[in-house]
Amino acid sequence: MGCIEELKYEVVLSQASFKECREYVKEHFAERYEVEPGFRIFESYIIGLPPIFVGVEGDMVVFPYTKPCHGTFLLRIESPEEVGRLRSMKQKKR
Repeated sequence: MGCIEELKYEVVLSQASFKECREYVKEHFAERYEVEPGFRIFESYIIGLPPIFVGVEGDMVVFPYTKPCHGTFLLRIESPEEVGRLRSMKQKKR
């Protein structure tokens, strides 16, 4: 896939805390997956305090992304491949 900076993404939340990202995904996405810190998405590792939620809506993936020196953002990126990979993991939804 390449660097997240090179992908077409939408910022859902900016300068957010890990908790704010988790709560946003929990409140706005019926389909969500709990992942561990270090989970790899778009060739980048998700960092944060567990539980970390990744939301799915159609072909869109919504996940927290921390950029050093810039903070944590909740991003939305279209990717049928990543959605399929998340669904195949059969993670327990909360």
